[in-house]
Amino acid sequence: MQERRQVRKTEEGKIVEELVPRRFWKWKKVFEKEELERIPARKPWDHVIELKEEFVPRKGKVYLLSREEREEVLAFVEDQL
Repeated sequence: MQERRQVRKTEEGKIVEELVPRRFWKWKKVFEKEELERIPARKPWDHVIELKEEFVPRKGKVYLLSREEREEVLAFVEDQL
């Protein structure tokens, strides 16, 4: 019996199987647009992080980057937007 392959395409029209290595095909559904847009189900380990009333968030750099690294990150963010 011949297995029927479901053809899935990205927004650019490329077939998903061409973009994703075969060893990851069993997880393809996770990366589909419908799956990415849905809200995950609540889990028992979901919890709220309660902050103290006197807590004031501080501004600061999370990672110290060199000039080249900073430029690369900015270029990546710009590309993703």
